[in-house]
Amino acid sequence: MPGALTPDWAADSRVGALMSTRAGGVSEGPWQSLNLGVAVNDKPTAVAENRRRFEAALGVPAVYLRQVHGAAVIRVRAADADRTPLVAADAAITTEAGIACTVQVADCLPLLFAAPEGRGVGAAHAGWRGLAGGVVEASVAALCDAAACTPRQLRVWLGPCIGPRQFEVGAEVVEAFGGGHHFVPRARPDGSMRWLADLSGLARDRLLALGLAQISGGQGCTVEDHSRFFSFRRDGITGRMAAAVWLRG
Repeated sequence: MPGALTPDWAADSRVGALMSTRAGGVSEGPWQSLNLGVAVNDKPTAVAENRRRFEAALGVPAVYLRQVHGAAVIRVRAADADRTPLVAADAAITTEAGIACTVQVADCLPLLFAAPEGRGVGAAHAGWRGLAGGVVEASVAALCDAAACTPRQLRVWLGPCIGPRQFEVGAEVVEAFGGGHHFVPRARPDGSMRWLADLSGLARDRLLALGLAQISGGQGCTVEDHSRFFSFRRDGITGRMAAAVWLRG
């Protein structure tokens, strides 16, 4: 698939993983071109074709979630390929081959997980609310339980998200994380205070605290790289990318 990103995590050969960019689709206007989101007012026929192309690149069906910026994790099986309606969750894991755990993003952080020996995989969607609410911890716990492994045995890849030069937040976000060095204060011209937050850095700290040692990715800013990435913060009306991970049969 043109422009797609492949995790640099040297995971087991039984694990497949891919993240789309905005290239390679048929959508027009602010959704140009590979918009995979169905709830952003793009033409349904265009989204259907884009999803068909994405799944063709994966080689397996993708299970999409109704993401709600929470911490719920679902376990998916091959029978869930045509799941309707979508389950409200922000992470998915599986121990079955032939189905892709998939999350959609347009500034939030996608995380892909792989257990050792091809025993399981997972994907999580982490905006600041989900991250503060424990979606990383819930995903790691669920995958380790399903794959009978420890957090240290997991590999995780952090996809592109809104970067630390662009993610301006208020005091409520700083308070949700208890402050820390991932927040840089910045005064506005009117004297009010805001902070620049490092979403990838916050996620990495949580992963390290859980005992994960095999962490890769975390580069690329969706806001700054207009040619490659959709960004809700930058554009408002825009498309959605997807990050997927699956076990090969």
